[in-house]
Amino acid sequence: MSDAIKHECGIALIHLKKPLAYYKKKYGTALYGINKMYLMMEKQHNRGQDGAGFASIKFNMQPGQRYISRVRSNNQQPIQHIFDKINKRIRQATQADPDILEHPDQLKEAVPYVGELMLGHVRYGTYGKNSLESVHPFLRQNNWMHRNLIVAGNFNMTNVNELFQNLVDLGQHPKERADTITVMEKIGHFLDDAVAKIYKSLKKEGFDKATASPQIAARLKMHKVLRKAAKNWDGGYAMAGLLGHGDSFVLRDPSGIRPAYYYSDDEVVVVASERPVIQTVFNVLFEQVKELAPGHAIITKKQGASILKEIIPPREKKACSFERIYFSRGSDFEIYNERKKLGELLFPHLLKAIDHDLENTVFSYIPNTAETSFYGMIGAAQSHVKKELTTALLADKRPDQETIERLINQKPRIEKIAIKDAKLRTFITEDSSRDDLVTHVYDVTYGVVKPTDNLVIIDDSIVRGTTLQKSILKMLDRLQPKKIIVLSSAPQIRYPDCYGIDMAKLQDFIAFEAAIALHKDQGSLTAVLEDIYHQCQASLALPVSEVTNCVKALYAPFTDEMISQKIANLLQVNIRSEVEIIFQKIEDLHRACPGHLGDWYFSGNYPTPGGNRMVNRAFMNFYEGKSARAY
Repeated sequence: MSDAIKHECGIALIHLKKPLAYYKKKYGTALYGINKMYLMMEKQHNRGQDGAGFASIKFNMQPGQRYISRVRSNNQQPIQHIFDKINKRIRQATQADPDILEHPDQLKEAVPYVGELMLGHVRYGTYGKNSLESVHPFLRQNNWMHRNLIVAGNFNMTNVNELFQNLVDLGQHPKERADTITVMEKIGHFLDDAVAKIYKSLKKEGFDKATASPQIAARLKMHKVLRKAAKNWDGGYAMAGLLGHGDSFVLRDPSGIRPAYYYSDDEVVVVASERPVIQTVFNVLFEQVKELAPGHAIITKKQGASILKEIIPPREKKACSFERIYFSRGSDFEIYNERKKLGELLFPHLLKAIDHDLENTVFSYIPNTAETSFYGMIGAAQSHVKKELTTALLADKRPDQETIERLINQKPRIEKIAIKDAKLRTFITEDSSRDDLVTHVYDVTYGVVKPTDNLVIIDDSIVRGTTLQKSILKMLDRLQPKKIIVLSSAPQIRYPDCYGIDMAKLQDFIAFEAAIALHKDQGSLTAVLEDIYHQCQASLALPVSEVTNCVKALYAPFTDEMISQKIANLLQVNIRSEVEIIFQKIEDLHRACPGHLGDWYFSGNYPTPGGNRMVNRAFMNFYEGKSARAY
């Protein structure tokens, strides 16, 4: 997307089923797991660049030997920074004993991070925090192996205050209200409780504390712990955890908002936020990587046996459609075709906007992530040209050679219009004269657009419209086209996200700004804002399950086309060319991405009760002039 936006996080979990010596013999290195984790984290670098973390657990270590290691970084290149630290410890061990890499058990004892169970995380700071303390994984320590808990996730909870109060009611004293802490402590509380109950039973059977330890590990049923812990969670999440004795889990929210995929064979169990990451790193087929079902957890015992358990009854699946439009890597087979379909479905609306004049229309895309949708749009244009050619030839039973050549040579005019100057962007983000320089973020290709041409640009989505207004449109206008048409493969973003994407404030959205402007034009602004505000205030007294999205009333009087036209008017500042903005229809988004129907940022239909409460709070913040998050 042309507007910079922080989003998502990525998780990677590897559970080795065999001793490290097995991987040394088969793959030539006892560092097989660490090498794979590095690749999985780098392949998900697109999901988080503010910080990264890695944690590992070593199996079968003796008392007094370190068996849990964790390293985190908020460095400018956090993944590289983490693995530089790990490699430094490996180099130190090889300098002390040059043959240690040939002896996996000695390597495991000597070097932190070398173990059988690993959890990686890449992070965007959706709260604007980027301190090291905010970087996952989080660690809850205890001298009992079973009570050591490591947690990392791709998630955001809408009811953090309630979760915090639940912990207080349980007698705890949480150190902060962050959802990561509250979630971890909730799991930890019920984990402690489960371990204590198992030990009480073992004690009656004659086991003492020393001999009870392996029995606790064998009898612990993590799915029961998760059911109790997650009972009141409201949000989107893919939550991963490691237990000190070697069990692991990944839990997905009941609406399937946040993604999680897994793969298992006789050597490994792997979980990641994106399917092609697993396909690429482990060289497996599309069909071998499974999607974790909403409300379910994949739980793996230390020995490597995995089970899938329903933790929370699944709701209607509302998987995040932005994953398909933009966030996930486009190398996934399904995502690639869905993005092409998004571009294809825009073409009929575009054809109307250019009055069917393909001959005088130039097609391009900005930014590079919109390239796949561009291919879909061009494919639709080519099919249209072929159909027109066939119709024309059949209509004229004796076409002359000139007519035939003209029809055959008709094709969409495709040009590389804009090239991003990454070095310049790095400089200007630190410069006080940013607005003056931002128009030069892109270099343009001169001489390919005529004054009689329409210039068509496709983008992934338009959030704030800032980059479009201050940079892209001004840049395109220098080419002096007759008309600039910007296509968005996503619908109009009208509402905040509260499940992990950094879109928190209504006033940041150009669609919201357009609706405000339309009400102002009609003289209805004061009345409608006051009415919505009073409705939002009244909703605070309702049970969260009865709260509805009051902000929908702001958009209700206007068609999508009216808002799109007003957006174009707002963005057309000091632009000589005519500007038109065309957004994807929500129904066409669902046609393109039928397995990912989560569209709350477009439609306002939140999949959890906390979403409605959040959007009302966001409106109240706007009305009261508060530049604050609603969650």
